[in-house]
Amino acid sequence: MSKAAKMYIGIIVASGTSIILYVLFHWQSQDPVRFLCYLALAMMASQMKVKLPNITGTMSVNFLFVLIGTLELSLPETLLMGCTAAFVQCVWKPKKRPRLVQIAFNVASMAIAVAVCNLVFQSLGNYQHTKALPLKVALAASAYFLANTLPVAGVISLTESKRVHDVWRECYIWSFPYYLAGAGIAAAITAGNRMLGWQTSLLVLPVLFWLYRSYRMYLNRLEGEKNHAEEIARLHLRTIEALALAIEAKDTTTHDHLRRVQVYAVEIGKEMGLSRDDLEALRAAALLHDIGKLAVPEPIISKPGKLTPEEFEKMKIHPVVGAEILERVQFPYPVVPIVRSHHEKWDGSGYPSGIGGEEIPIGARILGAVDYLDALSSDRQYRRALPIHVVMEMLLDQAGKGFDPRVVAILERRHEELEQLVQSQPNSESKLPALLKIQSAVEPAAGFQNTAAANSCETPGFVASIGAARQEVQALFELSQDLGNSLSLNETLSVVASRLKRIVSFDSIAVYLQRDGRLVPEYVSGVDFQLFSSLEIPVGDGLSGWVAQNRTPILNGNPSVEPGYLNDLRKFSTLRSALSVPLEGPNGIVGVLSLYSINGDAFMKDHLRILNGITFKLALAIENALKYREAESSATTDALTGLPNARSLFLHLDSEVSRCKRENGSVAVLVCDLDGFKQVNDRFGHLEGNRVLKIVAEGLKNACRPYDYVARMGGDEFVMVLPSQHPETVDGIMSRLSDIPQKVEMLFGERIVTISVGEAFYGLNGTDAEQLLAAADRRMYDNKQQRKRGLPILGFSSPVEWETATVH
Repeated sequence: MSKAAKMYIGIIVASGTSIILYVLFHWQSQDPVRFLCYLALAMMASQMKVKLPNITGTMSVNFLFVLIGTLELSLPETLLMGCTAAFVQCVWKPKKRPRLVQIAFNVASMAIAVAVCNLVFQSLGNYQHTKALPLKVALAASAYFLANTLPVAGVISLTESKRVHDVWRECYIWSFPYYLAGAGIAAAITAGNRMLGWQTSLLVLPVLFWLYRSYRMYLNRLEGEKNHAEEIARLHLRTIEALALAIEAKDTTTHDHLRRVQVYAVEIGKEMGLSRDDLEALRAAALLHDIGKLAVPEPIISKPGKLTPEEFEKMKIHPVVGAEILERVQFPYPVVPIVRSHHEKWDGSGYPSGIGGEEIPIGARILGAVDYLDALSSDRQYRRALPIHVVMEMLLDQAGKGFDPRVVAILERRHEELEQLVQSQPNSESKLPALLKIQSAVEPAAGFQNTAAANSCETPGFVASIGAARQEVQALFELSQDLGNSLSLNETLSVVASRLKRIVSFDSIAVYLQRDGRLVPEYVSGVDFQLFSSLEIPVGDGLSGWVAQNRTPILNGNPSVEPGYLNDLRKFSTLRSALSVPLEGPNGIVGVLSLYSINGDAFMKDHLRILNGITFKLALAIENALKYREAESSATTDALTGLPNARSLFLHLDSEVSRCKRENGSVAVLVCDLDGFKQVNDRFGHLEGNRVLKIVAEGLKNACRPYDYVARMGGDEFVMVLPSQHPETVDGIMSRLSDIPQKVEMLFGERIVTISVGEAFYGLNGTDAEQLLAAADRRMYDNKQQRKRGLPILGFSSPVEWETATVH
């Protein structure tokens, strides 16, 4: 409980206690029996209580007896009756056991209300000698209502951090008609008592029950309306969150940022005493303040580097667009001014309107400071997060310049507490005016591309300028010539790197090629060679990925935002600036060329101009080299199985035969043919036949040693070249071939193919490639015929039966 709340409660309790002691000291009672009956009825009425909406409090119908006592009893009797009823109301079946200070406050507050009611009524004269009794009772009831409800609203305001006016309006003003109705009932009962005697007051019990029931019905109706309003509010909130998701779809770094900003801003708003409507506006604006980015081009929003002045001018429209979008929503609280002004600065240097100081809405001042704090302490495309103590130093430096000093002071004092609070959380068309004028402002948090600084250096003499121009022309000419001299991709890229080094100073170069939606390094040289060589960058991510996706170069970007640095603290780079350009050929994006430097802002517009002049030719050269590599591979590789083809087989076998002649070595040649393969094509189609060939090719490779050679001769015939194998040692490999038909059987659910194998050995069956292949082929055919006739299959070089010569 705050000091103000303690002091307020102390004043009320002291005042009420003084009134009670003074009045009881002057006790008087003309009819004790009547007093006791009224006291009993008041205590019964205090048990007929209802819970008040939105606060932790109750209200009963005992006010009726306070009004009757004011008309018929003395002040001491009325005071004792009211205070006793208030005590019973506090302690009789409470939902939560009240503390002693709460009981004392309620009793003291009742004493003050009774005294005020009696004072107002007595000051209006003797009601027995006037016809204005109803008016006097109504005024007394109004005084009692105010004196009874305002102190309670005050203590609720101090203890529950709510405004007094809001508490009184929401929780008590609705009950005022019941006090007036009670005044009329009290006047009628008093008139009846004068004619029939005070005992007729006992008939007030049905009236009490009627008042209680009407209270309950009215509150139930209020509760229903409240539930409906809360459902509408929840729907409204879901609409806001849907709009926030639209922002997230535009800028994927925003979701956590929005949640954190919302919690920080609302808590600061509470401390600064914002009204309920202002807090709700701040809560919504924290989620929606960046919705205007829907009108900003995606490449600018997600650019992993500094913005150019032209790009920043485009970014500056988002507060205005966001405000115009939200004007269509017609919020019941002032969201639009906060969104429009959240980039205004305390010193007037912000945008879009250039206002400053107290002219900026308080919600916008809070949101601007919180947004700045979160942006610098979070990872962004253009830089990594800064330590929180560094961010706070920067924020304090901006107090009185960019941000409201009061907001900065609260952030400095409570940022750790607010961060813990964040971590505990459960996790129509608008058209921009054609002549929108936005005042100039300082550069964004990421800074501008430092092209002006780079170009503002000392201008060289005319001789040096002419020499540099001639050197650039000569280097570009030589580079253009070299790009067409070689079809080797690695050689081409190596030449490009060496030629570019003479024109553009860099410490590292990387050429990434696009493959299946990722950028794979094809050529890397210089600083951090191993880091860049290990990258595989999804298109759209990091610096180079952004360039590939948006087909837009980046000047002086941050190399540390490449994947591999951002989320792995063990990986870091000393490189501080990057020049990255897309390599776009006739058929689209081929890849990305990125130059890196250990110096910040090392590259200039001239460097970008030079690269832009060669990128198309370089992309074309890369495409040609890739086509040549593919053609070279297809000339020696079987396209279906990926095995070497017949041409490659003869070259390899000639090489093995030459080795055997030189070293007096050995080599075995196995020719394998599929039996029943035609039946696969006829029954299941050629696509399934192709699957069988791939399974067989994979099985043959798995059956071999790492240095053995498997090729596809053509059709369903395969050849295995096994170095250093003799007739007595080839059994192990041939036995492993028995697994291949079983894998095919698993594909079709039946035994449909078998493999016939024939073998030949260097020296025994021939001394050149053609002789060995012919001998193995004849042996394979003989074994196939023997098996068809059901005869034993004999080994190639001995009468021993080779069970594995034909594999089923």
